[in-house]
Amino acid sequence: IQRIEYFLNANGKKLIGWDEILEGGLAPNATVMSWRGTEGGITAAKEQHNVIMSPGSHCYFDHYQGDPKHEPIAIGGYTTVEKVYSFNPIPSELTAEEGNYILGAQGNVWTEYINTPAEVECMAMPRMAALAEVVWGTSKPSEYVNFQNRLIKHFDLLDQMKVNYSKSIFQITANLGPSKNENVVDLSLKSAYGDKGIHYTINGD
Repeated sequence: IQRIEYFLNANGKKLIGWDEILEGGLAPNATVMSWRGTEGGITAAKEQHNVIMSPGSHCYFDHYQGDPKHEPIAIGGYTTVEKVYSFNPIPSELTAEEGNYILGAQGNVWTEYINTPAEVECMAMPRMAALAEVVWGTSKPSEYVNFQNRLIKHFDLLDQMKVNYSKSIFQITANLGPSKNENVVDLSLKSAYGDKGIHYTINGD
């Protein structure tokens, strides 16, 4: 890595490498792309190297974003719009000075399982919009519903532009949890449909 950086710098280029380049000792001016979590980015920033955060947990848009039964085939994983929106590219482990080495974040769409440009659009949008607010520094994960409502208003525009965006945020998700009452569990259902309500049956009617 150090040899190739010398070659690149001599030809007016700069080296950016996935976080594996940490394993051999960083080249003096290398920028690290942290994809195996944020740990590589933290290490690089503490060593005063520039970092682009791109962890698979939040920034890989080739993952499923809804129920796989209703989604195009994907490599695996589960990364919703809400999860992308919750990402903070500047880890709390860094000081303010070290945080200055975080240049931003990058979303990735790997296409081993993606056959057409339309499917790429479906994987990227609307998660790309969520990541945009993250890197702009305007995201507020505790107010995700506000973002979701603004995002849905843009769907009409995306329809006019013929963008093949995913509608997975409208899928109903279920969560089971313990109840205060004995011998029962609580089941909560959630969807971006909002106050239109969720209708269900427990007897098949």
